[in-house]
Amino acid sequence: MGGSDPTPVRFECSEPILRVEDMERSLRFYTDGLGFRNASWGDDAFTSVSRDGASLYLCRGGQGRGGAWAWIGVDDVERLFEEYRSRGVPIRCPPTNYPWALEMQVEDPDGNVLRFGSEPRLDRPFAE
Repeated sequence: MGGSDPTPVRFECSEPILRVEDMERSLRFYTDGLGFRNASWGDDAFTSVSRDGASLYLCRGGQGRGGAWAWIGVDDVERLFEEYRSRGVPIRCPPTNYPWALEMQVEDPDGNVLRFGSEPRLDRPFAE
């Protein structure tokens, strides 16, 4: 199946598109709460928010049904938890140690869940 070139196509990145209903409210959450930066080209219908190497698209009222889940790797989820807690961001699930990551969850105003994770803590038991 496929062409004659044996070299596989390299994937560059993955940037989920999250459906939102109120762009202004969502941008406040992502920028003021989560510390992302809004793209200069963004508008009330479609934009991109980013923080360091992580980017998400936000689309008002289209491209999906809402309630999506996205995983974002970070270098220290416990420090991120403290940052978000100090900003008053509602935490859906605090840092929990799993075999794949030390992970916490945040839910945006539209029900999209962001799972932030760093390396699991080998000095702690894993959650069941």
